[in-house]
Amino acid sequence: MNKKSISPAGETANVKKRPERAAAPVSKRAEVDAFLAAAKRAADNGGSGRVMLALDATMSRQPTWDLACGIQAEMFKSVASKKALSMQLVYFRGHGECRASRWAKSGDELAKMMSGIECRAGHTQIEKVLKHAAKEHGRAKVNALIYIGDAVEENADDIGHAAGQLGLHNVPIFMFQEGGDPHVEIVYKEVARLSRGGWFRFDRNSPDVLRQLLSSIAVYATGGIKALKLRGQKTDRLLIEKMSENSG
Repeated sequence: MNKKSISPAGETANVKKRPERAAAPVSKRAEVDAFLAAAKRAADNGGSGRVMLALDATMSRQPTWDLACGIQAEMFKSVASKKALSMQLVYFRGHGECRASRWAKSGDELAKMMSGIECRAGHTQIEKVLKHAAKEHGRAKVNALIYIGDAVEENADDIGHAAGQLGLHNVPIFMFQEGGDPHVEIVYKEVARLSRGGWFRFDRNSPDVLRQLLSSIAVYATGGIKALKLRGQKTDRLLIEKMSENSG
């Protein structure tokens, strides 16, 4: 805190005032440089993002669940040095069960929550997941939604409408499809298009691809397209390409 200097009483009584010097002109260029430097420091030290990780936890998904549990920590690591990332786990299983965790701020915290969940037989509830994301976004900005699954057992138009609502609020959905079901591919790609996100083929036998893509999504969530361009890894460029295809 700056303190005002105060002269002792009577000190200035017989002292002549010195002529005031004209203030030195400040270079406009120097002002701009100072502003840009301050903005860069704020961007480097600040910034935060919220990512929703949604998983199909029906019976066939246990191997993928275990894989995602181990990989999600990489998302936190990819941005931990400069950015703050929060993640929420959303999953559905059984007879109409669809749950969301609290927002986690570390990979260990999220992994602990995931480790206590077992997959159970049931039908997909993708629309419910998307509506939950919209509700959370209404409370505080959700920067991205990641969905990993292999099936669609709901009305595709209803899912598309929910995806479009997220797209209107700039919440991109990144759909990871396991398997080659053509109907699922059509729906997943449409969800990605309507939300201005991206669709990816997911093979649980190639975990490095998922790991790298999730890392790119974390970078996007905390720094936007600009951060992806600055980092410039292969999956960063792929993510930009996918989002660009769906932004038109």
